[in-house]
Amino acid sequence: MSKLKIAVQKKGRLSEKSLELLRESGIRISNGTGRLKATADNFPVELLFLRDDDIPQYVEQGVADIGILGENEVLEKARNVELIERLGFAKCRMSLAIPKDQSYSGISDFQEKKIATSYPVILENFFKEQGVEAEIEEIGGSVEISPGIGLADAVFDIVSTGSTLFMNGLREVETVLKSEAVLIANQDLDQDKKQILQKLLFRMRAVRRSAENKYILLNAPNESVEAISQVLPGMKSPTVLPLKEEGWSSIHSVVNEGEFWEVIDQLKDLGAEGILVVPIQKMIL
Repeated sequence: MSKLKIAVQKKGRLSEKSLELLRESGIRISNGTGRLKATADNFPVELLFLRDDDIPQYVEQGVADIGILGENEVLEKARNVELIERLGFAKCRMSLAIPKDQSYSGISDFQEKKIATSYPVILENFFKEQGVEAEIEEIGGSVEISPGIGLADAVFDIVSTGSTLFMNGLREVETVLKSEAVLIANQDLDQDKKQILQKLLFRMRAVRRSAENKYILLNAPNESVEAISQVLPGMKSPTVLPLKEEGWSSIHSVVNEGEFWEVIDQLKDLGAEGILVVPIQKMIL
């Protein structure tokens, strides 16, 4: 029977979140310390633990069928792979930063300047789009120190909180790209592996929807049921059940996490009481 080979990072936060997503998708994987390959015992997948910057190449060549990694690495390596799904975790931005005591008036400030980065392809493409000619100094690590030692005038790097830039006397001035974990695939998967991939995506999407939504239960006077139903459409329509107390109903529905507090305010204004919010373990449409 075919197995879908999945490449994930060997270590780091993105690796942990990738394995967590697979576990929550019901896939049992036992990998001992230092192992570079593991097989699920209840689903036809095999994991390969690789360096993140090697994953696009291995997926393109068919050594791995699919891979989970940061979108920034996909764009930087520019391999012939298919982006299948954005996964919603490991979010960051890639930004240009300059010494904090320098003024900044716009992208043109980088004209004929030297920029240190580990992502020359992304930066070169950005500057071409902006019509800026700059010298790109590719280095493998410790990008933030470059202006302080005279290697470069500015840097281009991944930013999460900005604390590393601050500690090195830099300030972020331009966001070039927003990145997150993505799932990529080889462009020539056979039919069996495509079917396994579709089953895997079905599970992953159910897990992601559950994280993005909450199950909500509340009591409301009957005269407010229709108005509340407009606020809480749910997946199809809310469940409305009569309470023992005459003139009242219990309403059950689903609320998107991003709209949660706004919806709660509307429900209270409509007379909702006893509002309970429950996490959703899986959400299948």
